[in-house]
Amino acid sequence: MLTRKQSELLTYINQRLGESGVSPSFEEMKDALALKSKSGVHRLISALEERGFIRRLPNRARALEILRLPDGKGGIAATTRTGGVPVPQAANDSVVELPLHGRIAAGLPIEAIEGQNTLPVPAALLGPGEHYALEVAGDSMVDEGILDGDYALVRKTETARDGEIVVALIDDNEATLKTFRREGQMIRLDPANRRYDPQRYRPDQVRIQGRLAGLLRRY
Repeated sequence: MLTRKQSELLTYINQRLGESGVSPSFEEMKDALALKSKSGVHRLISALEERGFIRRLPNRARALEILRLPDGKGGIAATTRTGGVPVPQAANDSVVELPLHGRIAAGLPIEAIEGQNTLPVPAALLGPGEHYALEVAGDSMVDEGILDGDYALVRKTETARDGEIVVALIDDNEATLKTFRREGQMIRLDPANRRYDPQRYRPDQVRIQGRLAGLLRRY
C-alpha cells in the first residue's frame, strides 16, 4: 500500500515520462507535490524503489523507470495508427507487443530497417501514446546508459525539445539515436560518448520519428 504522497509522486513521474520521455528533476517533483525540500523527494523515491514501483537507471542523471503502477492505474488509451501501438489502461502484469523496427544506430547513422517482428514489453514501463521498439547498435550513447543490444522503447512524435533523446531520420533513409539540440540554423545530434563528435544537419535533412521512452535489456 502506498501513501498518498508516494502515489502522487508515482503518478507525476509516469505522466512526465509519457509526455516527454524524460524524468522530472527533483526540484520539479518537489514543486509538484508542494514539498518543503528535496530531501522529502529523496525519501519518497527511495520508498517507491524499495517497494518495486520504480528503479533508478545507472549512469544516467534524472533517469527513473516505472516498473509498475498501483492496481487500477495505467496509461491513457490511444487510437492505433500505422507503426506503433497504444499503451493500454491495463493491470500491472499486462504485456504489450510493440512493433520491432530493426536496428537503430547509437554511433554513426545506419539504415533504419523496417521489420515484422514484435517485442513483448510490460505495459507499466510505458506512458500514454503510440510506441515502437528498436534494437540499439553501437556505443555512442553509453554515457546515457544506452548499450549495444538494448531495446529502445520509443514514443511516436514528430517534435522534440532541446535535450531530449530522439530517433532522428536523416535524409529519409538513415536513422540514429541521439540527443536533440538546436544550434543556430542547424540541428545538432549529440552522442553520449567522448569518442564521437556531434552531427550537424540542416533542418530539412532531419525528421523526428520519436522520443526515447524507456529501455529494455536482456541478460
